[in-house]
Amino acid sequence: MTLDVAHVLGPDGPIARRFGGDYEARPQQMDMAAGVESALERGRNLAVEAGTGVGKSFAYLLPAIRRIVENNQRVIVSTHTISLQEQLIDKDIPLLQAVLGAEFSAVLVKGRGNYVSLRRLELASSRQSQLFHTAEELRSLHAVEDWAYETTDGSLSSLPLLERMSIWDKVQSDTGNCMGRKCPSYERCFYQAARRRMENGDLLVVNHALFFADLALRAAGVGILPPYDHVILDEAHTIEDVASEHFGLGIADSGVYHLLSTLYHTRHHKGFLTSVSMKNPADRPLVDRAIELVHDVTTATDQFFGSLGDWQDRFGRSNGRVDEPDIVEDVLTDRLRELVVMLRLLAGKVKSEADQYECNGYLQRCEGYVASITAWLQQNIEQAVYWMEISERRHRRIKLCCAPIEVGPVLSEHLFNRTNSEGEPVGVVLTSATLTTGGEGGFDHMAERLGCEGADTQQLGSPFDYAEAVELIVEADMPDPGAREFARELGPRLVDHIDETGGGAFVLFTSYALLNQMAEYLRPSLTSRGITMLVHGQDGPRSLLLKKFKADGHAVLLGTDSFWAGVDVPGEALRSVIITKLPFAVPDRPLTAARIDRIRQRGGNPFVEYQLPEAIIKFKQGFGRLIRSHADRGRVVVLDKRLISKPYGRKFIEALPPVNVNVVRDRRDGF
Repeated sequence: MTLDVAHVLGPDGPIARRFGGDYEARPQQMDMAAGVESALERGRNLAVEAGTGVGKSFAYLLPAIRRIVENNQRVIVSTHTISLQEQLIDKDIPLLQAVLGAEFSAVLVKGRGNYVSLRRLELASSRQSQLFHTAEELRSLHAVEDWAYETTDGSLSSLPLLERMSIWDKVQSDTGNCMGRKCPSYERCFYQAARRRMENGDLLVVNHALFFADLALRAAGVGILPPYDHVILDEAHTIEDVASEHFGLGIADSGVYHLLSTLYHTRHHKGFLTSVSMKNPADRPLVDRAIELVHDVTTATDQFFGSLGDWQDRFGRSNGRVDEPDIVEDVLTDRLRELVVMLRLLAGKVKSEADQYECNGYLQRCEGYVASITAWLQQNIEQAVYWMEISERRHRRIKLCCAPIEVGPVLSEHLFNRTNSEGEPVGVVLTSATLTTGGEGGFDHMAERLGCEGADTQQLGSPFDYAEAVELIVEADMPDPGAREFARELGPRLVDHIDETGGGAFVLFTSYALLNQMAEYLRPSLTSRGITMLVHGQDGPRSLLLKKFKADGHAVLLGTDSFWAGVDVPGEALRSVIITKLPFAVPDRPLTAARIDRIRQRGGNPFVEYQLPEAIIKFKQGFGRLIRSHADRGRVVVLDKRLISKPYGRKFIEALPPVNVNVVRDRRDGF
């Protein structure tokens, strides 16, 4: 069968025949497919903004499949959300394979830590009384044992929820303690089987976290993924944040404590070190010395992170940003180095080869902490911003963070100007429904932030009729969002709009503080009306909230950042999206503040060049939650009068599809 994309997607093509009368060829989809095909063929970079309903996945999968089948090339498709990965692997790719009759292998690639190590599970089971000290941990271990006996892929995604997920750390596959072909479970190893599938795969579906982890490792001369010829990054609006995370640092005190308690729990006197046997019984004092070192490192960890917390309380900025190196004495890394030396010594003295590999794995993790803590404290990474995140729930928790102020130069070098093993340019396709800021030069902001200036661009509208399907309501008589009266007035307005649609609403916030305040206000009103309220951060994880929302049909969901994008609720369950404030990033967040400072230092205007474009893109994402299919209808309500009162407000509206705008200047006039 021909793989000509125009034919395959056309009104008389194989997909049309498969779906029959339900299929309608979409010009936007065909234009996107042609653009992607041209980019891959020429090894060009391409950014495609394609509105909801275009059918982006088919538009990029078909050209990718053609490169695989006709040119024997490998293509990576990377997404941000699990739901899109599952759609590609379970639905879209199998359908295209069946329709086209094309022979190629598609593989969902996951990080190594997603797979159980049968050897480590057997080791943990045989030493459970020495490793675990609570009934919850033992029940969780037994649940993993039962699951491992039945699972076909050994992947964490198929593991039922455990009472203590922390035990996964003791049974997961890990580079540091992998025995490779020496492992007695090598032939049954789930990770090795997955890696063989990946090495033989033609179309590899990954998530952005794994892709950019691999990219960061490649910059250091190693990698995770096999060589590839082209990359397609869907949900590309998220990649600046993901790339910043993987080219930066993150050191949580909880991670250090967890590693130490895995070696030896100082309160319960259990852990790996209590379970090892020595080749020579005379070497047993080495284990005792290692346990003493764990005590010493635990004390040093207390002192180090305690001094950081004290420094923040006395001298730190309110946002946690740290502008100078060596703010406290490093009392931790020397102790960690001593523990590394001892674990290396033990690795040569323990009786079992498995324990030798465990020692090596733990010492490598200690070495990683030494390197990361040193880099953060001395601020060794140039052109980066450093900060502390402190949470004060039951116990004070501290995380040390670092990220490049701008990832564009890094991505320009390591992603957008790469060649494959044949020396040919790697074609990179970026696609999302929200890449542009509207108007002429709408791609410029994205291209500068990501370092892909000069990329080809395509902007394709949605096939949906937004003017018919959506009413955009703007309440122009609301107090200014910065005024004290705003929150007082917001509650009654939310009740009014929820009443108008009988629920079925997303209420989107830019801060947890306002969300929690409105949740408290709305709860009695919605309860008296028989309307279920679901609150992000209070009523369960995002996936559970969405499941409940869809099933209810009249629920109201209050959400923050993660509900502005990547959420798909087609049908009657979602009839209204209420945007409480225009989504400007909090300007004193360390990374945002550093980017603003950098633009100002260059003589630019941070609001025009960064804050406004970012807010416009996020506003488009929030607006886009409403219409997910041809049949959807509803309203988007904006309770921030700046959309009308400020000169820049029109830029938000211009960035949307053509839509009817209803400006309410006096709420007494009704809606």
